[in-house]
Amino acid sequence: MKTSKFSDAQKAFILKQGSDGIPVAEICRRAGISQATYSRAQSDLMES
Repeated sequence: MKTSKFSDAQKAFILKQGSDGIPVAEICRRAGISQATYSRAQSDLMES
C-alpha cells in the first residue's frame, strides 16, 4: 500500500481549515489534493 504524502498533523490541519469555514475547493487547491481525497480523509477521521 502506498504511504501518505501528508503526516497526521498535516491532515488534521487541512481538515481543521474546513471546520473553520474555508471552502473545500480552496483548501484542496492550496494542499494540492482532490476533493475526493479530502472527503476520504474526513470520513476516516470520523470513523476513528
